[in-house]
Amino acid sequence: MYILAGSSAFAALIWWVVPVAGLIGGIGYVIWVSKFKRKFESETSRSVGQFQRFQDSFREAAPEDEKN
Repeated sequence: MYILAGSSAFAALIWWVVPVAGLIGGIGYVIWVSKFKRKFESETSRSVGQFQRFQDSFREAAPEDEKN
């Protein structure tokens, strides 16, 4: 009977620990994302701008005279 009670207590503990850990993890993730979002966005837009300039360096500007 003691083993059944022990496993029941363990199951009850799991039903409390897992959701609480998930909630704390979710709140931590939201705080982390909101705190560092601007930094990552600025780095991303800077990187995209540099990549576009890199791509543009391979394109030749078409002269206006040769369009006809």
